[in-house]
Amino acid sequence: MIVILRPDTAEGRIKQLIAQIEEKGVSIHFSRGVHETILGLVGDTTHVDEDWLRAIDIVADVRRISEPYKLVNRRFHPDDTHIDVCGRRIGEGTFAVMAGPCSVESEAQLLGVAQAVKASGATCLRGGAFKPRTSPYSFQGLENQGLALLREARRVTGLPIVTEIMSEMQLDDFADVDIIQVGARNMQNFRLLKELGHSKKPVLLKRGLSSTMEELFMSAEYILAGGNDNVILCERGIRTFEKMIRNNLDISAVPLIKAKTHLPVIVDPSHAAGIAWMVEPLARTAIAAGADGLMIEVHNDPQKALCDGAQSLRPDQFDALMQDVRRRAEFEGKAMQ
Repeated sequence: MIVILRPDTAEGRIKQLIAQIEEKGVSIHFSRGVHETILGLVGDTTHVDEDWLRAIDIVADVRRISEPYKLVNRRFHPDDTHIDVCGRRIGEGTFAVMAGPCSVESEAQLLGVAQAVKASGATCLRGGAFKPRTSPYSFQGLENQGLALLREARRVTGLPIVTEIMSEMQLDDFADVDIIQVGARNMQNFRLLKELGHSKKPVLLKRGLSSTMEELFMSAEYILAGGNDNVILCERGIRTFEKMIRNNLDISAVPLIKAKTHLPVIVDPSHAAGIAWMVEPLARTAIAAGADGLMIEVHNDPQKALCDGAQSLRPDQFDALMQDVRRRAEFEGKAMQ
């Protein structure tokens, strides 16, 4: 349920109404937008009388929300959410590019790629220290050593770092990571999502391999319900019956996320197709669909990559892509961050 207040309602009256509603056993999510001030009622609202609310002079309207996701819902929070990452803004009106290797392999490899993507205009450095792999015999990442190398790359380049967490038990190790990534395989790791909700750390939440939009929104709801509003959603393709590409990029997810939620959305075209030459056309499509950014895999020698070399761009290819991305993003009215 949401309660829309009349314009220019005094703060004292708002606080008084919030206290009265909270006495009914529900919690309040307060949102003051450009055009509306909204009280979002979270919990069992069956004991809250709509007629009582409508009779209050500062109340303009009362609406029931049928969707199970409340805090993520744009009707709870009409204005777009913007995430601050080390002074860089991610959200509507801006365009971010997170780039780097799928996995951290060595200091020379990571620093070389980090310096290259920074020179090309990347917003953040992505790199996997811990790698969840389908096979237990595949390279699993350098783990804590990889985290240390990412921190060193940040010191050298100044780029904020994005890396994937595996478990809530690792939160202390990720304390100085700038954006914590929740991978597709962990999208419904609810214990992890709950713990991330207790942090104010920006979270990049990737859509699961076969997850519906509602399931993605509900996973984000877990984080917001814990008090952390700093969530970025990521469309990275879903598994279908098609075998010629790794995943099918669900480009319709971008405008749908924009319509249904207030959270920023970025697109990962590297994982979507799993083929390097398809990254550029899919990136262009993501920009046209309204995405707030891209996540691109870049490797200095893709043929020798220990993980996902087939979908990785070389630094020169990434530089060429960034020139096109910058032009298209600016055409769409988005400032490159």
